[in-house]
Amino acid sequence: MLKIGEFIYPWGSGHYSRMMRLNEALRIHIREEFEVHLSSKDHVYEKLLKKFPDQREKIHEILMPTPVDGKFGPSVSRSLMNLLLPVSKNPPLVRQIANYLREERRLYDREKFDIVINDGDMGSNVLARNRNIPSLFVTNQFRPRLYSSRVYLYPSLIFVAKQIAKATKILVADSPPPYTMCEYNLNFTKDVEKKIIYVGHFADNKKTDGEKTDLERLVNDCEFGYWMRTGNKSTNDGTGQRYEQVFAQDAMRDEKRIVSHARDDPSIDSVLGRDGKKYSITDALEKNIDWIQIDVGFLSEHEKAAVLDMCRYAVVNGSHTVMGEIMGAKKKPIVGIPIYDEHTNNIRWAEEKNLGVLAVKTDQVTRAITKIKAEYDTFQDSLNEFARNFVPNGAENSAKIAAQTLEEKR
Repeated sequence: MLKIGEFIYPWGSGHYSRMMRLNEALRIHIREEFEVHLSSKDHVYEKLLKKFPDQREKIHEILMPTPVDGKFGPSVSRSLMNLLLPVSKNPPLVRQIANYLREERRLYDREKFDIVINDGDMGSNVLARNRNIPSLFVTNQFRPRLYSSRVYLYPSLIFVAKQIAKATKILVADSPPPYTMCEYNLNFTKDVEKKIIYVGHFADNKKTDGEKTDLERLVNDCEFGYWMRTGNKSTNDGTGQRYEQVFAQDAMRDEKRIVSHARDDPSIDSVLGRDGKKYSITDALEKNIDWIQIDVGFLSEHEKAAVLDMCRYAVVNGSHTVMGEIMGAKKKPIVGIPIYDEHTNNIRWAEEKNLGVLAVKTDQVTRAITKIKAEYDTFQDSLNEFARNFVPNGAENSAKIAAQTLEEKR
């Protein structure tokens, strides 16, 4: 039986969602019997245990080093301090790296993988190369463009790129140029060009037919914006705080919005009426409440698809996976409020292509919404062109490459 190792970087949610879609595609394109071993930590590890409760022996907790949380996403200063000192219960990074590589090495030596697929986990590339195991590295960044305030990160950026370059093949989860949304996060060097394959976005292509929920009925025939909170806790909280600052502006007094918190917590679900009172979604529907804001802890896939179909625009933090689905699959303009440079690069590219607007400051968000609504047809023309060239089947293409790589290994 073939053995496949999948190593998922636990910062944010994009790595996890990509690998779960790839997992489904592998079952279709690899004809031989095989088993998959999944490795990650923190919230991704917990999600894996919940998703595969009968495969706990194939789910491994590997303490991959990640940035230290700050108030608005990762804290650069605290992460740098963590290189040599313990910070927020994180041992010094030097010790973290040694322990994590030791655990991954043990897993490699015990399971004898036939192929490994790494989404964000660079150390696994090194272990695979040393054991002559083919490795596929799924990514949307290589050497991200840095801004003046972050030039001191350049040495670590070069180190990361060198580790990525050790993969057998680098699978870019984006459409080929010139429609590559993560272009400013790539900047490939000549020595890796022969390894690069643009496989496309790992979009969710599942049909979501079903009866309309109370939420869908409540927002039907309304003009509203869809505000997404995504990522790990600090990124999610930081995004939420910025949203609240925007909502406090006079310009947002009459702007309807749905806020998705990306947290499986039904207590979040509520409707704020123009009368200043809060209602449940069902009560708001039954009483025909004139609403201004709907907070939802966790949207089902069906509800998410419906809300994106109905919304006028979406507000995001610049997550690559999310932006691809919204602009490419749903053809909706975005307002991007970045948390860190990777997000800024994605949003700036989208702004240059007239697919959305970058908003760093609070007042820029309201101006961005006004601009999108005033020039909606122009944005729609650009989105239609982008959608025509949008490659959504990255999971399927990656699974085919994995199957082909296994054949070549024989």
